[in-house]
Amino acid sequence: MARVTVEDCVDKVPNRFELVLLSGHRARAMSAGAELTVERDNDKNPVVALREIAERTILPEDLREDLVASMQNRVETEEPEVENMQLLISGEAAGEVADTFGAAEGSSDRMSEEELLRAIQSQIDSPQQKSADADDMDGED
Repeated sequence: MARVTVEDCVDKVPNRFELVLLSGHRARAMSAGAELTVERDNDKNPVVALREIAERTILPEDLREDLVASMQNRVETEEPEVENMQLLISGEAAGEVADTFGAAEGSSDRMSEEELLRAIQSQIDSPQQKSADADDMDGED
């Protein structure tokens, strides 16, 4: 049974912490069923992983890429329907959508900054005014 030490691997992967990460990742891959590139010789997976790195049967760069890929989150997104995409590209849907203040997005009327601020303020004041009116009504009873 051949013994492998960290010193055998440090010339391939100079950072000992990275060596531990890569060999641990490779050992977990072996546990999951990855094919071995050296004889097992009755060794456990971490020792076999270190031997693979020391004998250069597996490249640290490949292990590094595989480790990074295993840590990345992949978010599956559905592709938008072709019909909706064609509407968006052609701009036909723009006239159908109204903005917050009721004007259509595709309209040629542009709101000035002052008008926008007034519209926002009226939206803010509107709930306060309604609650004040309701309080006045309750006080009259």
